[in-house]
Amino acid sequence: MTEPRIAPTADVDPSAKIGADSAVWHLAQVREGAVLGEGCILGRGAYVGPGVRMGDRVKLQNYALVYEPAVLEDGVFIGPAAVLTNDVYPRSTDVDGALKRDGDWTAEGVVVRAGASVGARAVVVAGRTIGRHALVAAGAVVTKDVPDFALVAGVPARRIGWVGRAGVTLEEASGGWRCPATGELYAEHDGVLSGPRAALPGAEPGEAPA
Repeated sequence: MTEPRIAPTADVDPSAKIGADSAVWHLAQVREGAVLGEGCILGRGAYVGPGVRMGDRVKLQNYALVYEPAVLEDGVFIGPAAVLTNDVYPRSTDVDGALKRDGDWTAEGVVVRAGASVGARAVVVAGRTIGRHALVAAGAVVTKDVPDFALVAGVPARRIGWVGRAGVTLEEASGGWRCPATGELYAEHDGVLSGPRAALPGAEPGEAPA
């Protein structure tokens, strides 16, 4: 393992923890108390708020904004200019006109579970959870929790399909769903996808195990 690489123009608070083999590129900012795991990549202009926690092998593309107290688990991908917000009722001032400070509102962080991806310019509303290996399409606005393996798109975002661990849209198979990239099989019950399980050796595309 190697020490993290931090570009000279990046702004990393001394109290932040950056894991081995991670890279923080030009003009990125990592605020106080933030924790990045091993092998993470922060692109140009990315922002990580105070106390944000990121697992291993997380990618924040250029100008992605992750506001505290977000939690990004292992293998998460956040696309260019995507925004993870933290205030359901944002106001600059209170009803008396005084400027709001940190103690005047409660931040609600977004949680992105392992292996999930958020597309370019997508917005995730404060307090929402993106499930494992889910995929949020570019430009979507997520106002509700996203189930594991769900493919969501639109404004507001709605589920339009399922994706597997490879991020590829699943195809209907006998008794469930199949990943065309890996052959892995998934089962759906009451709108919840479970799996994956391996296809039988020699099984034809779309054929589920007996």
